[in-house]
Order: sequence, then structure tokens, then C-alpha cells
Amino acid sequence: MSTVTSTEYDGPLGPILLTFVDDCLVRLDVAHDGIDLARAEISQRLGVVPEPDAAVGEPLCAQLDEYFAGERRTFDVGLDWRLVRGFTRAALEATLDIPYGEVASYGEVALMADAPRAARAVGTACASSPFSIVVPVHRVVRADGSIGEYGGHPEVKEYLLDLESRVVRGERLQATG
Repeated sequence: MSTVTSTEYDGPLGPILLTFVDDCLVRLDVAHDGIDLARAEISQRLGVVPEPDAAVGEPLCAQLDEYFAGERRTFDVGLDWRLVRGFTRAALEATLDIPYGEVASYGEVALMADAPRAARAVGTACASSPFSIVVPVHRVVRADGSIGEYGGHPEVKEYLLDLESRVVRGERLQATG
């Protein structure tokens, strides 16, 4: 039987709910509408209320701190893909190959996922990613270079892209905590 736990992370984007099945991340939710709603949504999706457990999330919280401080470019956390189906997984896995500080178009990600005509499906996959930030769907942009909606919060995508761009340029970042 699996253990489902969650912890909260408070960073520059606001509250984030991290949910794990055993030791693998099943969902990272930037809780724009509040932690309680995020917790209710994941409980419904998984069919179980996650038990609060800060210890399980400590390594990822530390990695998020490093990322937001410009000291980390990739994440080292196991991913539980149970909330991802079919082509969505292939598209999300393809985004892992987009280098830090760079972007790829939806069409380019479709090619990377071996589905060259599926640019729109890539957009849907990115919008439904349960692994925001950790799986860098924020690095996927429209063909014209505009950033798109990012689940109704383009300011979050803009923040993440700007953060990575500044790190790549060697700019010093202010502390986030």
C-alpha cells in the first residue's frame, strides 16, 4: 500500500503544495486559489487525503530554494506519473530536454516527442502538467516566441523564464526567502 503525503512550500510564486506517493512527487501545485483548494483537488484526483509530512518534501523544498536562488538548473526527485496519460507523458518528458534558460516552441516539442503534427496537443499537455517547475513546461512557447497563458497565469511563466535568463547571463539574484 502506498503512502500519500503532502507538504507546503512558500516561495516567490506564493504557496505551493507538494504531494508525494511514497517518495515520488505526484503533483506540484502553485496554489493560486489557496492551499486548501489545491489539497481538495489532489485528494479528489488520488481518492485519498494526503497526510501532512514535511520530512518527505524537505529535499525538494531545498532544491526549490536553490532553483529560485539561481543555484540549481535541474531537479533530482522521483516522479510518479499516475496522473499523466498517453501523449501527455511523452510531451512532458520531451520538455526535460529543453536546456535551462532556453525555450522551445510547441511544434519543436511535438517533434521531440515524435509527433510532429501535435503542437496543439503539446500545449494541452503543458497546461495539464502535474509537475510545474520541476518538469520545465514554462520553457515551451508559441511559434512566434510569445509565452502563452501558462494555465491562466502568464506572470508565473514570465517570472520563471526571466529568472533562468538572468542566471544564464550571470546576474546576481536577490534572496527569495
